[in-house]
Amino acid sequence: MTNVANSTATATTITGTQGTSGTTMSNPSSNLGENDFLMLMMAQLQNQDPLSPSDPTQYLSELAGFSSLEQQTQIAGSTASAATQQASSSALSLLGHTVGYNDANGNPTSGTVTKVDFTSSGPLLTIGTTTGIPLSSITEAT
Repeated sequence: MTNVANSTATATTITGTQGTSGTTMSNPSSNLGENDFLMLMMAQLQNQDPLSPSDPTQYLSELAGFSSLEQQTQIAGSTASAATQQASSSALSLLGHTVGYNDANGNPTSGTVTKVDFTSSGPLLTIGTTTGIPLSSITEAT
């Protein structure tokens, strides 16, 4: 059996129950990665009871599930990045064009896009003298 303890937010220590030398893995994000999973699995295999071994197919199944989750996380990040780039590109393409939009009160208004500001919540347009108009408020562009 393996004893796993978090000594800090950035290091995980694995030691055997019989006092064997431990291995320290540095993980600055404090999230377990694929290598950490493999290290835990190897430590568990090395320290298991030889008279009652674990089922190795269970480890492979867990590793496959972990790999699948990691790939889905990477795809989600890539999709979010692509969406951000698309919004930025769309906002920039409106510079100098006349657009129709709904103002803060929901009234339809129109004007020429004179400036694009990039914020953490997405691009914000300046139309005429009105600033901070999100791309989602645009109803038409000419």
